[in-house]
Amino acid sequence: MKNVTQNNAKTLGDWAYLAIEKHFYKTIKYENDVLKDQDPENLHQMRVGMRRLRSAATGFAPALELPKPAQEKKIGQIARTLGELRDLDVLMAALTDQYAPISPKKERATLEAALTTLAKHRSTIFKKIKKTLKSDRYFHFKESLNQWLKEPTYKPLAVMDIYDVLPDLLLPEVNRFFLQAGWMVGATVTPGDGGFHIELDQEKVEQALTAEGRNLHNLRKQAKRVRYQMSLFTEFYDPDYQAYLADMKMIQDILGYIQDTEVLGATLTNVLGEKFDLVLPNLAAQLAATRYQLWQDWAPLRDRYLQPETRQGFRLTLLHPNSAIANHRQSHTAVENTTPEESLEGKTENGDESDRPSDTSD
Repeated sequence: MKNVTQNNAKTLGDWAYLAIEKHFYKTIKYENDVLKDQDPENLHQMRVGMRRLRSAATGFAPALELPKPAQEKKIGQIARTLGELRDLDVLMAALTDQYAPISPKKERATLEAALTTLAKHRSTIFKKIKKTLKSDRYFHFKESLNQWLKEPTYKPLAVMDIYDVLPDLLLPEVNRFFLQAGWMVGATVTPGDGGFHIELDQEKVEQALTAEGRNLHNLRKQAKRVRYQMSLFTEFYDPDYQAYLADMKMIQDILGYIQDTEVLGATLTNVLGEKFDLVLPNLAAQLAATRYQLWQDWAPLRDRYLQPETRQGFRLTLLHPNSAIANHRQSHTAVENTTPEESLEGKTENGDESDRPSDTSD
């Protein structure tokens, strides 16, 4: 096979190959350090790589014939195992660094007891990760994907020019993003004209999140999928595309932080054996205040993306890759056998990867 690089990639299959190659190697790069369990950043990076690998396998599914041990479902199983430990690390860090220092003395003692219990649970989860990374399932995942990268196989659509299918790749995920029920969490419909408004005080926000929080969580996950897929194709679009991509990260972050506070409360309730707000009322009040502030941060983004003009502008941006494409097409023949000055690394991601407990079910 030809040596596929970012400079000579032409087809849907070529770009699928580059995405799988990049995220696979990023994933396995951290494997040994994760097993040493000395720096939580290694686990974070391996998890990020695995999640992006899974997104690439899903996003490029029309072009890819991946081996069974390396298909999206198998990747997801491994990612969830890594995520369980990463989520716990993030929760424990939040309790230790953010909340315990400002809690009353009585609550601080309860938090310290909870942290002791969580540390024991962490040891159990880490054993599960060690077992996973030394398992036949993980071995076959690596071996089969290594072999695929040497001799890739594709579906018929892989031969299509990437420029001709970019909108078809991107629009389905964006459409699913627009149709999420989470946009309407807390909405009150105006009788008669079919309009609605969303204006809630702190108590109403808590009620809305209790009743419809799952919808908001699903919206966050879809924003993440859109972001991951868009990040693969930034060089093909004008600055408006980058602005929409930045919005996806902001939506993912804000809704993720809201979910974090809820996961933290649920975890403490489970550890303490009773509702945490009865045992830790000060912490419960802090979390509720944080959620309300995050809700205020979310409101302008939500309102803008509920506007038809914003949605149509997003769609039109995806439909029209920038004018550099024509020149890029003409230059393919000249550069096909040259060595690229830059690898795919660093050109397809948008900022630092966020990681939080609310990502567990992704």
